[in-house]
Amino acid sequence: MRLSGLQKQILGLYRECIRECRKKPQASRSHFQTFARNEFNKNIGIDKKDFAAIEFLLRKGRRQLETYASLWVKDIRV
Repeated sequence: MRLSGLQKQILGLYRECIRECRKKPQASRSHFQTFARNEFNKNIGIDKKDFAAIEFLLRKGRRQLETYASLWVKDIRV
């Protein structure tokens, strides 16, 4: 099955999130992974053709990833 450009971007963002989780302290790593998984699962039901919403969520996800990837963020509450 071939993926569209947006689908590839979404999978890429998810992979980036999981990679960043590995850089966090061992005690809080699972919190970051759970948060990332929950954020993606919340929006799993969005219509594939709602490009505006998908692009908005991609931008929002990248901003969140940038914030949570900062060294000063040590833990996240789920």
